[in-house]
Amino acid sequence: MLTGTEAAQPKLDILSEVGLTAFEGARVRELVGREPNALEWAMFGAMWSEHCAYKHSKKLLRTLPTTGTRVALGPGENAGAVDLGDGLLCAFKVESHNHPSAVEPYQGAATGVGGILRDVFAMGARPVAVLNALFFGPPSAPRARRLLSGVVGGISYYGNCVGIPDVGGHVSFEPCYLENPLVNAMCVGLVHRDRLSRANTARPGSAVYLVGSDTGRDGIAGASLLASFELGTGSDAKRPSVQVGNPFLEKLLMEATLELVELDTVEAVQDLGAAGLTCASSEVAARSGVGMRIDVDNVPRRAKSMNPYEVMLSESQERMLVIARPGREGDVERIFRHWELQGVRIGEVTAEEVLTISSAGEIVASLPPSLLADEAPEYDVTQWAAPPRGEVEATPDQAGAAATRTDQPLHKIGLELLDLLASPAVASRAVIYR
Repeated sequence: MLTGTEAAQPKLDILSEVGLTAFEGARVRELVGREPNALEWAMFGAMWSEHCAYKHSKKLLRTLPTTGTRVALGPGENAGAVDLGDGLLCAFKVESHNHPSAVEPYQGAATGVGGILRDVFAMGARPVAVLNALFFGPPSAPRARRLLSGVVGGISYYGNCVGIPDVGGHVSFEPCYLENPLVNAMCVGLVHRDRLSRANTARPGSAVYLVGSDTGRDGIAGASLLASFELGTGSDAKRPSVQVGNPFLEKLLMEATLELVELDTVEAVQDLGAAGLTCASSEVAARSGVGMRIDVDNVPRRAKSMNPYEVMLSESQERMLVIARPGREGDVERIFRHWELQGVRIGEVTAEEVLTISSAGEIVASLPPSLLADEAPEYDVTQWAAPPRGEVEATPDQAGAAATRTDQPLHKIGLELLDLLASPAVASRAVIYR
């Protein structure tokens, strides 16, 4: 248990263990004003990971358009939404599950679908379709074929079990994706404008519930130790960090969440995905400008002897954080029971903007949620980018080769056309979706 002296004495290699650089560690100490304990370091490691904080891509993402006459909700929530007219909104979310799918393709892809479904129905929107964009190495390579089979199987299994059709997709084959495939999943849902749920409206005194699956050791620190690092020869050792999904439980969780929103019983709903309870609690509190007290001893557990670190960093799937409206706790619990879900009150919202984690009557972590959710450093990666091809001056040899290609005889061009038609890049994808 991370309490007392043990929690206050971080190991010498704590930064590398939680995935932070020396610069980021110094920044944490400056913001907190003291030496964090081991659990607090782990919480920063998860929340400041690339997977959660987008610290290397956020500056680039800000260059994309996010406003318009039809944009009902831009970045900053569980999902975006566009106005379809007549009071109807289309909520949507795109997310990658690249590294988990490279390590365990079936569960990595399946839980990627589960995560975006929860992001959409957390907004009060009913998911109606799933899409995907997949990038693998050449299909002649055994690894690429194994990844393709596992990813396609995981996507179809999860969506079919929940009852959400996969209506479209894209598949590319290139050598650069052999070791690290790209697995992008998208979900779209429909919601009436007056039923759109936000995760920034929690108020002091409201009860905090955790509903869905029991918390286990699957996926612990997956955001910082798996999803945000380059894969290498030790990838097999990261297999325990890949989450395991249960789509049948997801279906119950979806129906219960939509009913909670429809009956206006909740102030906020947040999916537990990357960084688990750490991310859900800190993001809701930071967005709402409040604090939160969480007693991890109240969290239902799948495994015995789990300590606060494991509970706060577990990425067990099919879980939601629910903030009940004052006086509606009975209705919230009744809906949980109706859908045969285990929903447990684990804490409350506080006016003081501090996220306090306790266990066995002791405080094991105490941090302002905004430091976790909003203060990760941002890096400018444009300085590392290669110049566009058109800006690179061709060498004499390259210029000569280009001239030779333009002078090729017609029969040579015909052979190249046959090579193109035989390429997996233009082959039928029917074997994937039939």
